[in-house]
Order: sequence, then C-alpha cells, then structure tokens
Amino acid sequence: MGAPDTRAIHAELERVRADLRGLVRNATTAELRLRTAGTRWTNQQMLFHMVFGYMVVLRLLPLVHTFGRLPEAYSRAFAATLNAAARPFHAVNYLGSCGGALVFHGPRLTRQLDRTLDRLHQRLAAETAASMARHMHFPVRWDPFFDDSMTPPEVYHYATVHYAFHRAQLTLGAATPPPQ
Repeated sequence: MGAPDTRAIHAELERVRADLRGLVRNATTAELRLRTAGTRWTNQQMLFHMVFGYMVVLRLLPLVHTFGRLPEAYSRAFAATLNAAARPFHAVNYLGSCGGALVFHGPRLTRQLDRTLDRLHQRLAAETAASMARHMHFPVRWDPFFDDSMTPPEVYHYATVHYAFHRAQLTLGAATPPPQ
C-alpha cells in the first residue's frame, strides 16, 4: 500500500473530517436509508462503517507496537489465527455496522469521528522514528486493504484508503466530490 509521511497523514485525517461532516450535513433521511452501490448496507450504515475504520486503527496501533517488539513469528501466527476466523469476522463486521449506525448517526457520528481523529493526531505526534519502523503481520483475508506486513504509517493510511473505497459506494444524491 505504501504510506505517506506524518504531515501527509495529518492532512489526510483533516480532509476526511471535513468530507464526512459535509456528507452527514447534506444527506437527507431518505438518502441515508438507500442501499449503497455493491453492498448490503444502507448509506447510514456505510457512513458508520467508514468511521469505524478509523476507530479500528486506534486498536491496531498498540498491536503493531507490541508485536513489532517481538520475534516476527508471533505476529505471523497471530495473523494466521485471525485469517482462519475470517468467515465469522465478516459476519460480525457486517452486523456491527448495522448496529453501530443505530447509535452513531448525524451529529453523533461526526462527534465520534472528531474524537477518534483527535486521538489519532495525538498518537501520530507522539510516534518516534523507531516506533514508526515497527511492523506486524496482518490477516489479509479480513480486509483487502491489509498488506501481509504493515508499519504504523501504513496502518494510519489504511483507514483513509478504506474510507475512500467505501465513500465511492455511497449513493447519496447530494454527496460532494471526494476530498483530494
């Protein structure tokens, strides 16, 4: 996947913040209930799923830092175990976004993204050259945007790639063009 430098990651996070606010602000109730293109989710469920990608990154980063200090065999085994559980993961991922959208929508969804992005900015600012060089193996069967081995910069960037992919599946009529 390749990863941008920290300034670029900070800028990506802010583009996403502005983009999601615009999407939520401009979406009608009827549009939020429409199915997305190519998924079983509604636009509302997809918006939550897009934010959830950033929430997941908050949980992935400590794993990368921990496994990055251990022998590589540990993260390889961890990823293999998670890959073996890909089928139930996909069901939980789908249902989790269905349920999450019931709780996090409208201003509450944007506030959740704001809190999450603020924490990611703080974590990113505290990273060192050594911490950014760590890596761990990932369960590539869980997400097409996971690489076999990823560093923290790649994990931060992963959420934005995930967001952009799913943003293209939204069927919101008043959606603004995606951020550049």
